[in-house]
Amino acid sequence: MNAVTFFDGEEWRDGVIDCVDGRPALRDERPSPELPRLDGVITGGFTDHHVHLQLVDHALLAGSPLGRVLDLGANPAVVAQLAVHNSSKATGPEAPGSTAGPVSGPGADGFEELCTPPAPHPVQIDFAGAFLTAPGGYPSDREWAPEGSVREIADADAAARAVAEMADAGASCIKVASNGSAGPVFDDDLFRTIVDLAAAHALDVVAHAEGRGEAQRVVRLGAARLAHAPFTERLDDEEIADQAASASWISTLAIHGGADLTVALHNIRRFHAAGGTVLYGTDMGNGPTPVGLNGTELRALRDAGLDDAALLRALAPVDPRGPGTRLLFLSGTTPETADPLHARPLTPADLKV
Repeated sequence: MNAVTFFDGEEWRDGVIDCVDGRPALRDERPSPELPRLDGVITGGFTDHHVHLQLVDHALLAGSPLGRVLDLGANPAVVAQLAVHNSSKATGPEAPGSTAGPVSGPGADGFEELCTPPAPHPVQIDFAGAFLTAPGGYPSDREWAPEGSVREIADADAAARAVAEMADAGASCIKVASNGSAGPVFDDDLFRTIVDLAAAHALDVVAHAEGRGEAQRVVRLGAARLAHAPFTERLDDEEIADQAASASWISTLAIHGGADLTVALHNIRRFHAAGGTVLYGTDMGNGPTPVGLNGTELRALRDAGLDDAALLRALAPVDPRGPGTRLLFLSGTTPETADPLHARPLTPADLKV
């Protein structure tokens, strides 16, 4: 048993870590003064707020520092099955990738007989389901778009059917494509209708906004989140302030280069400074992106002005107190110096102090 400092998703706290049913488990209680303290801090697995699991080897997530992902464009039937299979509630010897039984063999203090070695953990998968787009709109003409991953919406009735379909599949948000650079987009009335339909199912709209004025328009019409930090144009100060007060931005900086990256960095830097909520997201599957934590994305966010504390908030770690939660260890650090890039899975050896 050890005293430890951990991040609960909102703030740093002190707790106790021990082995329960053969696995390291965190308890939210005040440690006694005589307990040895871990040299480092603990968080839950990180969140990537923009992935496409049908475009990557999603099985690799089990060995990564990610504890939760949000799929923003997939065949709803396929991604719903992935979400069930990889549910973070599926723990124990029957969980995907789990290893049954404790470690055998003697140890100096018998610890190896109490804790199993780290095994791949299930990852919580949230999803939007299919892209909702105007007839002929992005990404309906893209070869990379998986079969069944796009719904072309012509009117309010089609919008109602599509939103209900995604909600029934278990979606946690609705993805709307509004890419004026690549084809037609919804008019204001139909976009508002989709926002209202989503709200009736207690779902927010996440918008892919591309093309001049689209980021400003979709937020004005009710989108709660942008799937990409705006990269088409530099927003002026008033637009940045409006965005910071109305929506959050998913970063996806690492997919860009050249002028698009320069514009996106400029916008995020000012959005963050204005108090806007920046969320770590990589558009995993867009090109050769790693299936796991993306160091290029984290370094770009630092370039945009996010310090260690802001990066941790952007990564939205899963609460480490949950049963079966993936625990990450940042060795030899403190809450003030916790660098997410140094996080690794907690091992039984880390608890032998």
